[in-house]
Amino acid sequence: MPRQSDQRRHRIRAARRSVRGPVRPGSRLDEAAAGEAPAGEAATDRYTESRVAPALRAAAAYAWRLLVVGAVVYAVFSVLGRFHEIAVAVFLGLVGTAMLRPVTDLLARRIPRPLAVAMALISSIALILGVLALVGETVAGELTVLQREFGAGVERIERWLERPPFRVNPEALRDVQSWIGRFLSSHRSTVISTALSGAGRLVEVLTTLALALFSSVFFLHSGDRQWNWFCDQLPPSARERVSVAGRAAWRTFTGYTHGIVLVAATNAILVGVALYALGVPLAVPLALLEFFAAFIPLIGSPIALAVAAIVALAAKGPVVAAVVVALIVVIGQLEGHVLHPVVMSWAVRLHPLVVALSVIGGAIAAGVIGAVVAVPIVSVLWSVRQALRALHHQGEGLGQDPGQDLAPGPGHNPGPELAPDPGPGPGHDPGPGRP
Repeated sequence: MPRQSDQRRHRIRAARRSVRGPVRPGSRLDEAAAGEAPAGEAATDRYTESRVAPALRAAAAYAWRLLVVGAVVYAVFSVLGRFHEIAVAVFLGLVGTAMLRPVTDLLARRIPRPLAVAMALISSIALILGVLALVGETVAGELTVLQREFGAGVERIERWLERPPFRVNPEALRDVQSWIGRFLSSHRSTVISTALSGAGRLVEVLTTLALALFSSVFFLHSGDRQWNWFCDQLPPSARERVSVAGRAAWRTFTGYTHGIVLVAATNAILVGVALYALGVPLAVPLALLEFFAAFIPLIGSPIALAVAAIVALAAKGPVVAAVVVALIVVIGQLEGHVLHPVVMSWAVRLHPLVVALSVIGGAIAAGVIGAVVAVPIVSVLWSVRQALRALHHQGEGLGQDPGQDLAPGPGHNPGPELAPDPGPGPGHDPGPGRP
């Protein structure tokens, strides 16, 4: 027995040395591992891979790549967060450019382009200030009547809550009112400091708007030249891809901007007309609130209409408030099943779940501003991905290596979709086709 165990131990040691040691020339292991790692390392790798499930290996390969991408995205958003005023100003400048470029192009056919840019910007600023003045005049004119109606409306709501089916104790309602009064009086210093910080915030907002206006002037006047200059700074192998991605991004951003403004204007008109017909006070300011809230897809419009329902409940009673709630449902269905599919389907091809997740994620990351810019950013990224994918398949169809430069050579006509725009020359519109 001891001899058999010793012989078995020697055979095991010899087998281990044959695996770990050098491979004899001409052996099977030498032929299999020719040009690769030594036989011992190859055998160890094969043994390790055989013990790890393929699904786990694939998950690990994806995991470290996702970690790298997540780190890059986090770094980009951290930089944007540090300079969020500049990022917001550039975004607003692009929005203004997308809205005013058709007007500027139309005016530039008859007058010099600098004068067309000035007229378009001045007209838009006058329109915005006129709407704000109308809202302020409406609020100032209805302030006295509104205070009286709100006082009567609060008493009416209290009596309504005291009756069946709620049967709220009147003492509880009075306790709530007294608690609100005590809270405001005890936190008066906090309210004052918030108001003072709001003044500083107003300065930041005015600075951001001024920078956005400054950016819009140059985007409208010479956006094409700026984009061509940027593309010329890139390596030749990347210019075609960046040019295609830029055109796709600007086309999607412009379509989204036009579509969301049309949807918001339609919602605001319907809400304003309905509230005015129902006799709800502050119909014009509530319609303006609906216009701005519609820029947050899916959740902005219901929130604005909920505010309108509260005003209707305090001023006109539960019946009118119920009608406004029904209006919330009708406008939500109209926006989700008519306006968005018809107006924005050609510009934004995102599933409603993706839109909802984008809005919530943007709100968590950057508040209201993040909720507003999340959907256009996701839409632009998706359109860029689709454009580059189409360019990749076109390169494969032409028999080229997708990793090689796809820039057209001499005598090659890249077609109307991929042909680079002509540089600014006589009769050329220098508007920001690809800012």
